[in-house]
Amino acid sequence: MTDTERQTAEGTDTLSRLEQEGEIAADYLEGLLDIADLDGDIDMDVEADRASVSIISDSTSRDLQKLVGRDGEVLEALQELTRLAVNRETGDRSRLMLDIAGFRARKREELAGLGAQAAQEARSTGQPVKLDPMTPFERKVVHDAVAAAGLRSESEGEEPQRRVVVLPA
Repeated sequence: MTDTERQTAEGTDTLSRLEQEGEIAADYLEGLLDIADLDGDIDMDVEADRASVSIISDSTSRDLQKLVGRDGEVLEALQELTRLAVNRETGDRSRLMLDIAGFRARKREELAGLGAQAAQEARSTGQPVKLDPMTPFERKVVHDAVAAAGLRSESEGEEPQRRVVVLPA
């Protein structure tokens, strides 16, 4: 087998594994929605080498907001439970991302803007910019936005007070 064939096979294996994670997660979340008597559709995707599962609803009711919770706290807990369910089925650690009612997508846009703004501030003042403490997901989005703006950033502190520091050029 050539290197190219091996890489193609590994890519196919990775995609299949991530699709399987998404299917296991979707089954778990459908059961959860049934138990909670909530309406929602499950959307699965693979992005950035992770399985991504979203619960969306056509209804204008705020039922799914209960699954997001204040500042996404319930969403984070459900994501962790879903990862555990996937781990139980596959035996492998999952990096699955869960979004509910578009909360994480909106948060990602907001954080990307914050990262770009902090990069601009660091560039114009020549001083490091320390942001408020964030979750690992939030920090990752900000780090990516800062890198896209052409600057460097690092995390400092201990959980739950870990924060992003944007460094000037």
